Amino acid sequence: MTDATRRTFRVWDIGVRLFHWSLVVTFAVAWATGDEWGKVHEPAGYLILALVAARLVWGVIGTRYARFWQFVRRPRFVIDYLASMVSGKERRYLGHNPAGGAMVVALLVALIATGMTGWMMTLDAYWGVEWVEELHEAIANLTIAMVAVHVVGVALASVRHHENLVRAMIDGRKREPAPGDIV
Repeated sequence: MTDATRRTFRVWDIGVRLFHWSLVVTFAVAWATGDEWGKVHEPAGYLILALVAARLVWGVIGTRYARFWQFVRRPRFVIDYLASMVSGKERRYLGHNPAGGAMVVALLVALIATGMTGWMMTLDAYWGVEWVEELHEAIANLTIAMVAVHVVGVALASVRHHENLVRAMIDGRKREPAPGDIV
């Protein structure tokens, strides 16, 4: 059966997909503009915080695969999943796999930390305080590194499970679960 003839299943709702791609664009704009274009950089940072706040709410009240309970796992579970990846025996998850869920949490925390340190730099108490600016830049750069790991993980999972995860984040659909898949 070809990819085009496989039956698909709706996983990612429009809210998750709009959040994801809006965040991709907004974070890229914020990171690229840095200190140089404050009139673009600062509003992009505030928009990122607003997007993250909306995602946190949607992670509690949203659809099944958007909710945190569905994909946030204990560290031991994530470590076991990563070990199964190394051995090439990881199971396919219809929603986020444990490593992807951990990355979602890590990215949300990093984005909040970046946004909060950016906001701190606008306050009188921290205006011109070097350690705040350095921390802001360090967290933003760490976030870029995490995004790179995320992209590699998406590519690896796409290849391993014969499934275009980028397309799934565009149209919201993944291949229907097969025996052994985790729904």
